[in-house]
Amino acid sequence: MDPVALCIIFTTSLVLFIASIVYVRLNFGRCFSKADLSDKTVIITGANTGIGYYTALDMANRNARVILACRNLEKAEHAKKNIIEETDNDNVIVKELDLSSMKSVRKFANEIIKEEKRLDILINNAGVVGLPKIITEDGLESMFATNHFGPFLLTNLLLDLIKKSCPSRIVNVSSIASKMGRIELDNLRSEKYFNQRRIYFDSKLANILFTKELARRLKGHDVLVNCLHPGTIQTELLRNLSPFITYPLMFIGKFFFKNCEEGAQTTIYCAISEEIEDVTGKYFTDCYVDEQSLNKLAHDETLTTQLWDISEKYTGLSQ
Repeated sequence: MDPVALCIIFTTSLVLFIASIVYVRLNFGRCFSKADLSDKTVIITGANTGIGYYTALDMANRNARVILACRNLEKAEHAKKNIIEETDNDNVIVKELDLSSMKSVRKFANEIIKEEKRLDILINNAGVVGLPKIITEDGLESMFATNHFGPFLLTNLLLDLIKKSCPSRIVNVSSIASKMGRIELDNLRSEKYFNQRRIYFDSKLANILFTKELARRLKGHDVLVNCLHPGTIQTELLRNLSPFITYPLMFIGKFFFKNCEEGAQTTIYCAISEEIEDVTGKYFTDCYVDEQSLNKLAHDETLTTQLWDISEKYTGLSQ
């Protein structure tokens, strides 16, 4: 091929590549709220790493009392130390929470109720993907338990404290993967079969269904409940996937994915923004309501109610 033509093709491709990067990054949403959270208490699950860590860092910078609810206490203590050093806010504490264990969830919730006078913001951030099949002591599949059943039980156990602290907010971190979810009510514990991707897709859809039903049940209370897709992020959530998937994604991600600080912005927006003080039961992307991109099942009120009832039964909440 003519060298001049090759040069033109290469230059054009490079310009388009750079333009694509610029376009994508300019459309990343950002929370510009100056809200001060002095005298407010915030719980963030999975706050020792990734977007959870940067969410906690932001809350601490706003003078909140920040509770890092984490399974790995060593990593959580390290995160606490870094947050305190960076923000000069020493009102940061660590508590153990394994969302795959309903016993751990109950223990954590009981401690919070006994020790905390208020809970202004609950951020259900923790999530897992790509784990092998593990059935917990509760008879639950561990991935679905961590991503949905644990947060469901935790939120309900803390609900009275959240109501007492109103105006308050509950934020559930979902994912665009929810668009591929379908919720098989007779296989939520992998009774019929186990599929890693199916469980992740369905559990992220469950986060949205939970959000909408909880918002409906809290109507009349000054508690906002919203969920979000944080964006495609360079995160440790990929650590359990095959290297054949992880490494190509990491390479592409260096150019097009959000870093964890950028990925935390929509979570922060839903937790504190003054712009949405009357918005509840919605799904956000890049700091704006994005209901039109939802899986159509997210609007199925019958499915939402059925999932709630089953979740009450499987987590023991109905008892």
